[in-house]
Amino acid sequence: MKREFPPGNLRNIGIMAHIDAGKTTVSERMLFFTGKTHRLGEVHDGRAVMDWMDQEQERGITITSAATTFVWRGHMVNLIDTPGHVDFTVEVERSLRILDGAVALFCAAGGVQPQSETVWRQAEKYSVPRIAFVNKMDRLGADFYGVVRAIRGELGANAVPVVIPIGHEDSFRGIVDLVKGCAVYYSREDSGLTWREEPVPAEMIPDYERWRSSLVEHASEVDEHLFDKFFAGEEITGEELTAALRKATRAGTICPVLCGSAYRNIGVQRLLDALVDYLPCPSDLPPVEGRGPGGSVEERRPDDDETMSALAFKVVTDRHVGKLVYVRVYSGSLQAGSNVYNSTKDCMQRAGRILRMHADKRENIDALFTGEIGAVIGLSETSTGDTLCIRENPLILHSMDFSTPVLSMAVAPGRVSDRERLAEALSKLADEDPTFTVAMDSDTSETIISGMGELHLEILVERLKREFALDVATSAPRVAYRETITTPVEIDERLVKQTGGRGQFAHIVMRLEPLASRHGFEFENRVQGGSIPREYIPSVEKGIADAMERGALADHPVIGVRAILLDGSFHEVDSSDMAFRRCASEGFRRAFMKAGPQLLEPLMDVTVTTPEEYSGPVAGTVYSKRGGITSMGRQSNAQVLRALIPLAELFGYATELRNISQGRASFTMRFERYEPVPAQVSKIILKELQSRSRTRS
Repeated sequence: MKREFPPGNLRNIGIMAHIDAGKTTVSERMLFFTGKTHRLGEVHDGRAVMDWMDQEQERGITITSAATTFVWRGHMVNLIDTPGHVDFTVEVERSLRILDGAVALFCAAGGVQPQSETVWRQAEKYSVPRIAFVNKMDRLGADFYGVVRAIRGELGANAVPVVIPIGHEDSFRGIVDLVKGCAVYYSREDSGLTWREEPVPAEMIPDYERWRSSLVEHASEVDEHLFDKFFAGEEITGEELTAALRKATRAGTICPVLCGSAYRNIGVQRLLDALVDYLPCPSDLPPVEGRGPGGSVEERRPDDDETMSALAFKVVTDRHVGKLVYVRVYSGSLQAGSNVYNSTKDCMQRAGRILRMHADKRENIDALFTGEIGAVIGLSETSTGDTLCIRENPLILHSMDFSTPVLSMAVAPGRVSDRERLAEALSKLADEDPTFTVAMDSDTSETIISGMGELHLEILVERLKREFALDVATSAPRVAYRETITTPVEIDERLVKQTGGRGQFAHIVMRLEPLASRHGFEFENRVQGGSIPREYIPSVEKGIADAMERGALADHPVIGVRAILLDGSFHEVDSSDMAFRRCASEGFRRAFMKAGPQLLEPLMDVTVTTPEEYSGPVAGTVYSKRGGITSMGRQSNAQVLRALIPLAELFGYATELRNISQGRASFTMRFERYEPVPAQVSKIILKELQSRSRTRS
């Protein structure tokens, strides 16, 4: 079983950018010019091949990363088109973990935008070599050189143009190739589908010479031979320059910059050439590292003859074939029908069919070899981040880090009979997406789903309706309030029931006191002289605990109370454990309402990271949410603000924060403690709770 393309002729590439920079349009042009498709798919008319989900076609945005394969100049390219919306940044994260190179797209008018920064840092995290493509050069306000300066200044990258534009905005008609030393003009009659190469126009020769000199100077820094020729003033060929640029790009010391207009079919072929010329192949990479038995660090060389190791980086529920697990093979080969060892889960599984994906289309293949990417059917126990290998030579590859969900909502089936189907569907979606979590709130009995933002959750709810045919209702989750007391109170409670035969008798005198910590429950027995037999004391404590599960104020659990049993009496025949438990429970409820009952709310410790220029508006949001700032500091070039904010005020905060900071601020939160709800707010909450209670009854 031989591989079709040697490792040196393989490229694993991703396209990443801010939303609406033109990633999918660039991908569609690549597919067209490489002969993978025979028509030009457009995002705006819902015909893009890579945006295959219904929601993507309707909204005109990429939601899930789509993989495809094409051939250019004898090289097989595995291409992943990633989303640009911040809510789906997990798709970028897991794609970059397994890719060897990336194309960073920038809008010629928008430049370096918020999500551009995010995906760039993600690529840096995994040391992924990048080339940049300045798209939409025909757009009003296009500024190629301004974008190059922004990449250098805002991203700290050594951005070096390998082409420069001929004209801009409406006059944009081609590029000057600095490596080959020619001008490339694209025909307007057939919308750029044909082009011609000519000598550099006379009016652009000064710009050409300046930028080519800069290119050669930067490239010579990593190539001694080129360095000697450069300072000797000798002519440097395009082949020598390409080789040096490839070396520098792989080392991450240079980011080659190209430009064009994908929609007008300008510059895409040069970008395809750059993928092959500058970005690395699997055999260029160092051995992959992982954790062996006992925690030892082990390596696997990128070689077909090495022991098999692969990483599952994405899970998809396909309506036709079931669970699809996307994998990247780092060493050896993964054969269809073979048994593999999931070292992360410590279980054996059978790899059934192996597929090469083209968006939502599938092609059966016999095996995946070193460096190749594909999807496997049959790995029912495998999740995102799991390692597949050989049991006799186990290895656990480094997985991925995923952001914590920041927004939640409650979801319920439209029909009670669909409860199990909903649970199964949510489990499948959570298996696909590590930033989507499902939990049951024990206080409210609601199913709570959490994700990265409003759009993220909205898409998931739509998928429940369309893919799983579920009628679901959603609402904001209810805050898990608590109740407590504010003043001590003493009560004398007596239970006397006689209905013929043996009756029920219990008598207790107890005192309730608030705990300063507003946390937990304490029980103290001060009964003397045997007025209540010792065997009934635990029943009194259990009765109080029963009553604390649902407070008398608003049916929320009670905390922060000390109960002191002072005295009581019993009947030799009619007293029992059940009688004292019931007496204590009823007595507690009665005493609770006399002890200044108070509603408590969870207070969250919130950390906001924001660029300096937005720190003022961000601080304003804290105070508008009944919060208080506890500290402010700096982290790199960002402002870090810590605050205490009630959880009830934080629903939708992720979206609000993005709006005021152009998507550049983020926050994390954790539970700190319970605090009293202000009187005016408490009245509103209690009114809503009482109304809801009447509706249920």
